Order: sequence, then structure tokens, then C-alpha cells
Amino acid sequence: MKILATALLLSLGIVNGSAAIVQAQSAANAPEELTEAISGIEEAANSKDLDGVIEYYSPNFTNTDGLTTDSLAKALEQVWKNYPQLKYTTKIESWSQKGDELIAETTTRIRGVQNNQGRSLRLNSVIKSRQYFQEQKLVRQEILAEQSQLTSGDNSPKVQVVAPESVKTGEKYNFDLIVNKPLEDKVLLGAVKEEKTASNLYLNPTALELEPLPAGGIYKVATAPLLPDSKWLSAILVRGDGITMVTHRVNIEEREVNQQKK
Repeated sequence: MKILATALLLSLGIVNGSAAIVQAQSAANAPEELTEAISGIEEAANSKDLDGVIEYYSPNFTNTDGLTTDSLAKALEQVWKNYPQLKYTTKIESWSQKGDELIAETTTRIRGVQNNQGRSLRLNSVIKSRQYFQEQKLVRQEILAEQSQLTSGDNSPKVQVVAPESVKTGEKYNFDLIVNKPLEDKVLLGAVKEEKTASNLYLNPTALELEPLPAGGIYKVATAPLLPDSKWLSAILVRGDGITMVTHRVNIEEREVNQQKK
């Protein structure tokens, strides 16, 4: 069974993240041109107006996962075909200005339902991001945090996700999906996979092979690479009465020199 790689492209140009914003200011006094651009993207996305969305992107748009304006447009077409009633809501958390760039930190929530061969898949995603605008055009995106969940069935497993949003290079970390209710006599199947974020996975999600789980959930210990990067952790839990799929992003940050010497 395939799992949605990320809700990334669902979040459109409303996602970003890396270095801290200097002198971040309250969203209450954000410039009109910034609020208009972000609300314009949201409105166009909720209307499935692809041209309206792309109008807010610079021709030189870059994304840390390798998306371009063209590849984003193709991805959005596919997502909207699968989820014809997606709902986007975006909140500006803070903003700042650096030279001719307006920088916004936002939280985007995405909800939708897909009907596939008589089965409904419910999507719920939260993306925290930073985005860089010049003259109301989005020029750069970096994702700060991201978690997406797909559920199906009358009683899909309710899970607690334990995973960091960021770790240091070379650091060990946990990715746990803990089923909240006892399994009783039900069989639980599952799978988990860790992979580098990449634009091709937006249209070609990861295939996961199910295996019986002896415990009430998935418990994985991963080791961050030695160079800064971003990883997607994808997992699926299948029970007779429902399915839950989770994708969680972990950003790997450079370990400080004094930490490396310890």
C-alpha cells in the first residue's frame, strides 16, 4: 500500500524553514502586501485555481526538496484530482523584512477526503514554515515542521506519534507510533520507512510492505546522517477495522563544533 509522501505540495507556497528570522514581528502588524499574497494563495488553492496559485510564484522559485514552479504545478494537479475537496487554512505566526524580502512564518492546516474504490481516506496535515516574498512573488520555501496523517475505516487506529522535528547530525532519535487502545484479539500489521526528502516522491509515494507487529505500535530508532539534510519517516498501521498512515519530517541540523568534540 502506498502512503502519501507529504502534504508539502498541499501546503503550496505556504511552507518553509532554516535560519532564525531576525527581529520577527507580530502577525497583527504584517504588511498588507504580505497578507494579500498569502491569502491570495490560500483562496486560489481552495478554489483549485492552478493559474491563480502559480501567479504568486517567481519564475526562479526554489524549494529545499527540489520542487520548481513547473513540478509544483504538476504535483498540485495530481493532488487536487485525488482530493477534490481539500480545505487550506493558513495563519501568519510572525514576519520580518530583510532588504527587499518579506519573510513570514506560518502554520498551514490541510484537510480533505479521497474516495478510492469505495473506501474513504481522510487527510489531516499540519505544516509550519517560513517563506520569502519579493514584490508579492514567492521566491523561496523551507519547511520547519510537517506531519500528515491519512486514516480509513470505521475505527482507524488512534496513535500517539513520538518523533522530533529536528535533530543534530549523527544523533540517534526515536520514531514511535503508539496505538492508544489495547488490541485485544485484533491483529495489527504495519511498516515503516525512512528516506531523504525529494521532489520525485510527491508524485511517486513510497510503497510499504506490511508485516505483523508483535507490540501495540511501531518503534524505530534512527541515526541522523553526518551532513545536514531532511528525512521523511513514513509508517502505516493496519487493523481489521481501520488504517492509519503517518508521514513525519525530521530536519537534520549541523552539530556545533564544540558539540562534535565532546
